Amino acid sequence: MKIYNTLNKQKEAFNPLEENKVRMYVCGPTVYNLIHIGNARPYIIFDTVRRYFESIGYDVNYVQNFTDVDDKIIKKANEEGKTTDEVVEYYIRETLKDAHNLNVNPATHHPRVTEEMSAIINMIKALIDKGLAYEVNGTVYYNTSSFPEYGKLSKKVLEELEAGRSERIEITDEKRNHMDFVLWKPKKEGEPFWKSPWSDGRPGWHIECSAMAKKYLGDTIDIHAGGEDLVFPHHENEVAQSEGANGAPFSNYWMHNSFLNIDNKKMSKSLGNFKTLREVGDTFGYDTVRFFMLSAHYRSPLNFSGELMEAAKNGLERIKNAKTNLEFALAHTKLTERSVEETKLAQELPTFEMRFHEAMQDDFNTADAISIIFELVKFANNYAKEGASEPFIKEVYGLFIKLTDILGILYTHQNVCKDDLTDEEIKMYIEKRTTAKKAKDFKEADRIREFLKDKGVIIEDTREGVRFKRV
Repeated sequence: MKIYNTLNKQKEAFNPLEENKVRMYVCGPTVYNLIHIGNARPYIIFDTVRRYFESIGYDVNYVQNFTDVDDKIIKKANEEGKTTDEVVEYYIRETLKDAHNLNVNPATHHPRVTEEMSAIINMIKALIDKGLAYEVNGTVYYNTSSFPEYGKLSKKVLEELEAGRSERIEITDEKRNHMDFVLWKPKKEGEPFWKSPWSDGRPGWHIECSAMAKKYLGDTIDIHAGGEDLVFPHHENEVAQSEGANGAPFSNYWMHNSFLNIDNKKMSKSLGNFKTLREVGDTFGYDTVRFFMLSAHYRSPLNFSGELMEAAKNGLERIKNAKTNLEFALAHTKLTERSVEETKLAQELPTFEMRFHEAMQDDFNTADAISIIFELVKFANNYAKEGASEPFIKEVYGLFIKLTDILGILYTHQNVCKDDLTDEEIKMYIEKRTTAKKAKDFKEADRIREFLKDKGVIIEDTREGVRFKRV
């Protein structure tokens, strides 16, 4: 298997740290709004990467965080007259619904920044102790000049960045040099804060992912993934922090999906072409969105338009119809013996599967993989139809389901009832309740129990742990 590694700008053979295991970290959303159609691309792409690894026998530890403290969250809470907790809980719930509607499997771990402060503070302490960070008036900065390899991921030269004063670089007299970035900052009036050795405040964005990746995956991980807009400064800064603190390579492979444009223009609210996933999913179907995203290679720019979505919907319909036809033929066949011709035709099936795997193992080329599924559809429509034998139809159907399941493109749910909670959401609330009880915050624990009860979920504390049931 080969993966295009952003770090080295080339395809490289995949060699995991542990045999048949993958440690994978994917940057999750900052939860202050519904996810937009562009956010859906990394959700779908890296879920498919995970699915493929699992289909060939890998055990994948898949971590995708929620950034639940941020200036944008605070601004949203102030605009709506809500607490930041209320904003966060609502948008995490809605994000999980959107992911479920896209047939995205829940991550192995969904850490939240606010629940990982100890890990974050400990990593900052380690960077200060190693002389890689410094404190000024309660703010802690990473000293980029102390990390000689700074810029190796984005291929940006430090001197050029300093001279250019990138718009993504905050200019302040407190810094030793302009490229230094914030690890910890003091609170402002009315903001949430946590105690630290330097000030009451909160972490910078970049350190959060470094600390969570270390906690859930270790000092070195196999794959770090996200949108290409994160390469600099976010992922570049993660490299500097993690390798500086841990004294080990951070990620062996870096995967980045390309941008999604709307009608050949960059999506933005000012252009009036900003589209939430909810809006697009309700119009065209969430399964169409998934199919559309996988119809192009993840490193290719992708253009969204109503016409292209209709074309994707029609293409997916052909695949759905093939499934229906196969099931009809299987239910109505009376032939139990495979014919000589069918025995010959069945010898072609392994070729479909082999070519599918070749496409996926060439940097997860889902576009080519889907082309092969269409060839299988044509084969099925021609030969595994009414009048064919049960063993032959079963063999064709089995391969058809196997390949479409790897891509996750055929599934029954289109929308989740907006008042329903998924099992993953319920488990997250149960974990929060357990955390509250350990902290003796029984008021919060009771609030979560009542919230779940209102949603038709009863939780029971047993010797074996917390159970839940829907009523």
